[in-house]
Amino acid sequence: MIGRLLIICGLIGLLTSCGNDQTYKIEGKLSNLQDSVLYAVFENEDVKVIDTVVVSKSGEFTIKLKQGDFTEATLFYDDKTHWVTCFIEKGQTVKISGDATYPALLQIKGGAVNNRLSVIKKEMAPLLKEQTDLIRQLNRSSISDTANPIEDTEMVSKLVNINHQLLEHAAQTIRKYPTEEASVILIRRYFVDPDDTRTMDELLAVLSPDLDNHYQVKSLKEYSSRAKRTALNAEAPDFQVRNIYGQSLSLDSFPDTYILLTFTAPWCDMCHTDNLYLDDIANQYEAGQVQQVLVSLDDDQNAVREMLAKDSIRWNLVTDSAGQAVRLIDLYNVSAIPRCFLIDENKRIILKTDNGMEIKQVLNDLLSE
Repeated sequence: MIGRLLIICGLIGLLTSCGNDQTYKIEGKLSNLQDSVLYAVFENEDVKVIDTVVVSKSGEFTIKLKQGDFTEATLFYDDKTHWVTCFIEKGQTVKISGDATYPALLQIKGGAVNNRLSVIKKEMAPLLKEQTDLIRQLNRSSISDTANPIEDTEMVSKLVNINHQLLEHAAQTIRKYPTEEASVILIRRYFVDPDDTRTMDELLAVLSPDLDNHYQVKSLKEYSSRAKRTALNAEAPDFQVRNIYGQSLSLDSFPDTYILLTFTAPWCDMCHTDNLYLDDIANQYEAGQVQQVLVSLDDDQNAVREMLAKDSIRWNLVTDSAGQAVRLIDLYNVSAIPRCFLIDENKRIILKTDNGMEIKQVLNDLLSE
């Protein structure tokens, strides 16, 4: 997804890395870089542009930008597997330094927001380092033939505890500095949850009224409003789309039945219908009990038809033809795929998950009654 984003961003604008009288400047020195190419994505509320920079053997780089009106820049490195975001102002130099293998610990200096966040990061450094190390160990264990389930369980428990401590520290900091933009960044970084916005809403209320017009405060409040549209027990947002067979679909197309709305993509390994147990559900329940609608981020309908022709199940599939999938993703505030919404006969959302086994269990409990 990051690679596709960078390609799109590159078409929007062009940056330059030479010349005098630059508007923005980012300097850095990173140790343990695995790749000499660094991608810088500059953005504001409406526009993203990209530049590619070659890092010296000593890990040093300089990025300069004359044009545009930007608020932040994200640097992707090591084949875009890691990244760090800094907040930029015209005429100001931002400096980034540290061990590239620990992106969360990189120090960023220059400007009130970066300076405050660097102080906070130092306070949280032991937790951030342990968090990174545990995630790496769990990732290695997941692909190892000699994984120890007991050790994995202990690591997961430690990781949950560390994440909890990080959230507590971030919340305390936000309450300590309610007038600072850095607190807005902490809310965005730690408390954006598509399934539960209560903590985010509480912390937004702590902020000074002077920040009400901050673009990120507005964005977070809009996000909260969207998330509430698809909260548990909320009335499912209605839609009007066409499946790959040209049939018009809306919630009213499936009266008096459960609807399983699933968001997928062809490049997502976890999105396959068998991985999500959607095949089992389709075979277990009649159309009068459960109806499925699959929304796929794929605009090649012919290729999809050829694939489905080999499937014994006739799926209600909506592709991204005419931007249908993108509109539904926005409508249902989907931030990651796969994502499944189980909607009851009264058109209310009763389950949100990416776990097909959980869907099977819930349906079994509901329909066995």
